[in-house]
Amino acid sequence: MRRDTIFYKLFQQFPGLLFELVDQPPPEAANYQFESVEIKETAFRIDGVFLPPANAASKVVFFAEVQFQKDEDLYHRFFSELFLFLYRNAIRYDDWFGVLIFPSRSLEPSNWIIHRALLESGQVKRIYLDELGDLRQQPLGLGLMLLTTIPEAETVEAARYLVEQAQQQSEQAIIDLIATIILYKFSNLSREEIAAMLGLITEEPRAIREAKEEARQEEGQTLVFRQLNRKLGTISGVLLSQIQALSLEQIEALAEALLDFSTIADLEGWLNSQKQE
Repeated sequence: MRRDTIFYKLFQQFPGLLFELVDQPPPEAANYQFESVEIKETAFRIDGVFLPPANAASKVVFFAEVQFQKDEDLYHRFFSELFLFLYRNAIRYDDWFGVLIFPSRSLEPSNWIIHRALLESGQVKRIYLDELGDLRQQPLGLGLMLLTTIPEAETVEAARYLVEQAQQQSEQAIIDLIATIILYKFSNLSREEIAAMLGLITEEPRAIREAKEEARQEEGQTLVFRQLNRKLGTISGVLLSQIQALSLEQIEALAEALLDFSTIADLEGWLNSQKQE
């Protein structure tokens, strides 16, 4: 499963999600900007950098790393990237904080002692998703994180719960991410099958489609009437009735054709041609 992509999308759409994991989030947490930063000099890439807004009173930059595979060099790389970034941007920030996210403690590097001063400094927090508790007791964003880790047997039920919560909060972006996570987990299924599994409506109800089309038609007629009155003067009731009987496609065609009209006769001729067609 491509969890890097999922977490990137999560942080990109909801940068405030990181601060739900932090004990003391900054006052401007809602305005932080998420970036993926490449330090070209060393070919390092920092996957999650949360930059404070320009007007922040205290400019604290947050670094996030999501690790779902065992990597004994993780801390070496993370702190090297972190401090190289600060070196390159020393005058822009007052402080820093690091967040490392693991599915469980078993995937944390075993050689952490060499970095104990940093890991135990209070500037770094290690998160173990399997220790956060029941997915249903978490905010939506954290629930999405946990959805990436739970067994397949529990995934569909948990995903349906999150979809219901997202629908209640009108969070379409969350629903899209839930569907993407399930698609990654069940790669043999189509998007239509995933939507059916989650109880999502893939096609807009007919009544809504018709209502939208009627609204577009009314807007088109209003615009055409306004343009004709400005170009040709007052339009007779007979001609107005003929225009109101036009389909949406014909209204759109008339809006383009009337640019070449110079007399009422031009309009009458165009309307007659539509009858013949």
